Amino acid sequence: MIVIGYTADSFGHAALEHGIAEAQLRDTSVLVINATSGESYVDSRFAGTPEVHDVEARLAQCGVEFELVQPVGVDPADELLAAMGREEAQLLVVGIRHRSPVGKLLLGSVAQKLILECPKPVLAVKPPEA
Repeated sequence: MIVIGYTADSFGHAALEHGIAEAQLRDTSVLVINATSGESYVDSRFAGTPEVHDVEARLAQCGVEFELVQPVGVDPADELLAAMGREEAQLLVVGIRHRSPVGKLLLGSVAQKLILECPKPVLAVKPPEA
């Protein structure tokens, strides 16, 4: 199983496409996690219903078995790490964005936490225009 950390932006779309490609290459399924620690109305990276339908349509089109979950009120990094603790999880795919050193210091980095703490391989990707 390929675990994809999805966000409703170009970074999430890049992670989705790379995750699909890895699943096809490995002949395995995909678990897409779009988690938020707050309310979905406040978190711009939490996918709304129309976008969820678009993601599900894209996954159905590519022919891989998939599950999409949207836990609310959780730490996204912890949710992804828990998924990667499952025996069938092979690879975590996440989108990354460039941030200044001060931004990293003040806000921390979900991607950095995942890369450092994940017990299995992590593929960090960015969209072509980033």
